[in-house]
Amino acid sequence: MTKQKPAPTAVPIHELIAGRWSPRAYSSEPVSREALHTVIEAARWAPSGYNLQPWRFLVFDRTADEAAFKRAFATLVPFNQQWNAPAPVLIAVMAHTLNAKGEVNRTAQYDAGAAALSLVLQAHALGLAAHQMSGFDVHAFRTEFALPNEVEPLSIISIGHYGDAEKLEPVLREREKAQRTRSAVGEVVYENTWKHPFKV
Repeated sequence: MTKQKPAPTAVPIHELIAGRWSPRAYSSEPVSREALHTVIEAARWAPSGYNLQPWRFLVFDRTADEAAFKRAFATLVPFNQQWNAPAPVLIAVMAHTLNAKGEVNRTAQYDAGAAALSLVLQAHALGLAAHQMSGFDVHAFRTEFALPNEVEPLSIISIGHYGDAEKLEPVLREREKAQRTRSAVGEVVYENTWKHPFKV
């Protein structure tokens, strides 16, 4: 069971950020409703442009409604279904793309992403594993749950208790144990002009 996998950061950052990672080994132990409420509350207090709060979430708790959970699970791509089989909770992250005037909210997806990050950081703080996935059939999900046109599905987050990585398929087991990596600062952060690397 691998709970701790801190990022090898260039300079020290807060443990909550450095310690958050995306595991694939889950146990089937249920997540308490209190914990679910806590991660949702964390998402609710994310920042958003004009305080429009465009995030929308659909929660699927296997222990509360297994049929609904299975409908959401069926929209995951087969690769993600494989390792999420024991996961007890799926949370779909969506963005309401229009403002109160019916105009396009340019930052809706950005703000929904901020709420999703708040959610997974809170999950990590509670000792839970959380993995955000883009690998799902957006059209199938939209149809299955009758989403209005102005609501855009962005991601599905699986949440649960950490499981035994040794039970994963060999390729996934290696990924679970591999060191975490990121692009160098100068490759993704520029200063003063485009493509001029930020100097540390």
